[in-house]
Amino acid sequence: MAVDVNSNKYTFIFAAVMVIIVATLLALASESLKPMQKQNVANEKRQNILTSIGVEVDAAEAETAYNENLVEALVLDANGSVVESPAVEAFDIDVLKDYKAGLSGIYKANADDLEAMKAALLAWGEGGVNYPLFVLKKGGENVYVVPMVGTGLWGPIWGYVTVAADGKTVVGAVFDHKSETPGLGAEINQASFQKPFEGKSIFDESGEFTGIKVMKGGAKGSEHGVDAISGGTITSNGVTEMIVRTLKIYEPYLLNLQGGAKTAELVELPVDSAALALDSLNVEGVVDSLMLSAE
Repeated sequence: MAVDVNSNKYTFIFAAVMVIIVATLLALASESLKPMQKQNVANEKRQNILTSIGVEVDAAEAETAYNENLVEALVLDANGSVVESPAVEAFDIDVLKDYKAGLSGIYKANADDLEAMKAALLAWGEGGVNYPLFVLKKGGENVYVVPMVGTGLWGPIWGYVTVAADGKTVVGAVFDHKSETPGLGAEINQASFQKPFEGKSIFDESGEFTGIKVMKGGAKGSEHGVDAISGGTITSNGVTEMIVRTLKIYEPYLLNLQGGAKTAELVELPVDSAALALDSLNVEGVVDSLMLSAE
């Protein structure tokens, strides 16, 4: 019996079969590309870590260069203590995913109470929040690469800040973003913004934790600040919040590098609430203990 190719029934069946075939092919292609995509993401991460210590390599060379420079990859808990047998290895911890999954809310809700924040972080998920720390070689000495994530004007920002063996001097920094404004907040991924972090100190002369501030109006002469991005106040504030909050978690470990036994205390710094009110991920709730505005 001849098939009526002009009938509505034939057209419907043909379209349905084609949809199923195309969908199957796309699914197979997606699955086959996943290992390659995962490898590309991992190599980009390695490139960023290496860039933060001053080593520039292509994606194809990233894994080899990373392995050559890596001393060890540690996992810390919310108290800044090394986790001996972490459930997830340091390199596999996705700090951006964790931040989006609920950590941003914990940081906001407990920003004025460090002990409450630590308790919430230690109770989060299964076994508490884990923080990766990468120890690499630079100039014959170990340096310590701290991954971090925060919020800019339009979405997530992230970066890597590298601290010298003295536990307080920044030797490199790399930042990036998802959707900051071109020519303004997007400039955080440029060398002109990142380079000035080198040589800054995250502790003052008396050993008190300061973090690094992105300062509106200029940071000339400051050992703890860099110039903010002109016209990118909210993104600059987000970078400050991200750095201060994250390094505060790592403070006990950094103090140990300094050979001190000083107890880490909550840092209290003012907040620019007007600028934070525009924050798309509600970082505006972070209060005085985490300095977000430039002085």
